[in-house]
Amino acid sequence: MLTISEYSVEKIRDPFGIISGNRYEFMVKLDVPEDDELYSENGVSVRAVVKEEDGAVSVVTYDVMETTTQKLLDFDLEDDEEEELAVFCREHLPEE
Repeated sequence: MLTISEYSVEKIRDPFGIISGNRYEFMVKLDVPEDDELYSENGVSVRAVVKEEDGAVSVVTYDVMETTTQKLLDFDLEDDEEEELAVFCREHLPEE
């Protein structure tokens, strides 16, 4: 289970109209217990790009990284954690 301690979200601008729908970048800081394989002394965050089109919302891609160094970690979220992330992002899309 993901424990999210804070987050930010920003709409990704597409000045040339190349992509369909809207894209958002979420920066999600996780509270990871020390005994978890994802744990890092520098903190753990997820950068997720989310697509919203015609009412459907999905995570396009995400990166797991150390919070303070922005160094990418060689980890993927478990399937249930990916779904939790998608639900969180869906529920926290900014109002247009």
